[in-house]
Amino acid sequence: MVNRNKLREVYNDLKKVLTWNYLKGIIVNPSQLHIACFLILIAELILNILVVERVPYTEIDWKAYMQECEGFLNGTLDYSKLRGDTGPLVYPAGFVYIYSIFYFLTNRGTNIKLAQYLFIFIYLLLLTLVLRIYKKTRKVPPYVLVITILTSYRIHSIHVLRMFNDPVAVLFLYASLNFFLDSKWYLGSLFYSLAVSIKMNILLYAPALFFFYLVNLGLKGTIKQLLLCGVTQLVLGMPFLLVAPIAYIKGSFDLGRVFNHTWTVNYRFLDIKTFESKFFHLTLLGIHIMLLILCLPMCIKYFQSYCRLKYVQRQVQPQIDAKNRENKKRAKLRKDVKNNLNQPDETLSKEQEAFLNSFEAMLKNSSQKSKPDKAIKEHEKEKHFSINFDILSQLFILPMFLVNFIGIVCARSLHYQFYSWYFHTLPYLLWCTNYSVIVRFLILALIELCWNTYPSTDLTSALLHVCHISILYGVYKKMATELNITSKLT
Repeated sequence: MVNRNKLREVYNDLKKVLTWNYLKGIIVNPSQLHIACFLILIAELILNILVVERVPYTEIDWKAYMQECEGFLNGTLDYSKLRGDTGPLVYPAGFVYIYSIFYFLTNRGTNIKLAQYLFIFIYLLLLTLVLRIYKKTRKVPPYVLVITILTSYRIHSIHVLRMFNDPVAVLFLYASLNFFLDSKWYLGSLFYSLAVSIKMNILLYAPALFFFYLVNLGLKGTIKQLLLCGVTQLVLGMPFLLVAPIAYIKGSFDLGRVFNHTWTVNYRFLDIKTFESKFFHLTLLGIHIMLLILCLPMCIKYFQSYCRLKYVQRQVQPQIDAKNRENKKRAKLRKDVKNNLNQPDETLSKEQEAFLNSFEAMLKNSSQKSKPDKAIKEHEKEKHFSINFDILSQLFILPMFLVNFIGIVCARSLHYQFYSWYFHTLPYLLWCTNYSVIVRFLILALIELCWNTYPSTDLTSALLHVCHISILYGVYKKMATELNITSKLT
């Protein structure tokens, strides 16, 4: 009897879950993203293995990375003397250490296949961190992420065919964002600084992160976090700073570096002279600063709301947890009493069991009209109180993604591997606009087209700017509208 009751409970639970609304929610409801996340990771594992096994490897930077690390491993600590086939080493010390590990794991960089499988692992880990952010924010429908992530040719090429250092830096960045979402400030700052030590494009997030520190931690706490970031850079760079400090700083953090026009994705329509001119670079820097001045006040208001609501969470959550524990104990007690009442005192014969089953069926049929036990069953259900505080993550993630995106819009040049800097943030940014779903997907498709066109053309470069500006305008307009409405209500 007890086992039959348990089976009936399981059946009823499955009946509640396997409804049309639930199945529909798996596709369109951002709060039911966990199933889509699992499917994405499985699909990506299979897809990336197929890419590695069937698509020929093309050498771009991997050999140069290994040559630069080999110089370090041979005892050269002067950054100006660390070079590869593509030129001098231009990345900070974290890059050297990580790729030195790859150097040993891949037999001095010669085992390309093993290196590609290592990058499959890195990409799956990166995706796990990205999807955790999307699960927490509950902003983007599952089908959007499935379509966007699985269909990007360029992103798979960057991660598992070319093995650039950009995905490694972005991996540490997304790890830091997850730590910040969990209020693990020191770990967040440490991983952010580690990301910067691999490639300095991560500094594009710095303006937003600085104000996030300031709003949540105050001046004293902000100084502590900045010191942690700074000390991390000093410790990592110490071997090189002790030997040739100027060479290290100039080589790894060269803000005046001139990019090669051959590889540009966003400024193919400019001639080489204009592309390399200081006036052009200063103009872009000025636009970058003006956009930050325009958007950072809104970002700060988002951070302030995040801080206030986090405070409410810290006050309310312990009370909710205590109430749920109390209700759980009561429900367990009721269940134990019910099971004891249903427990037979002796083993029943087949005739007795048949009689009890027929008697139970008769009672069930007689109660269908009045259903007197329905209220009791509803009362006996375990009550669970909860407030979805995870959605507060939107107030942190949007400003961070936006400030990084502003930096990309104003970049002097975007090379093909730079797509990984912001690809996984694009669905989030677009779903923070008021554009229709069709327009959002159209923008995503056009951006993918621009990045997949090699070499870039005047048209694709111009189109990429149009798409970027459309996203920036859409996000700004919606943020400004929401803050305007909020200010009227307060």
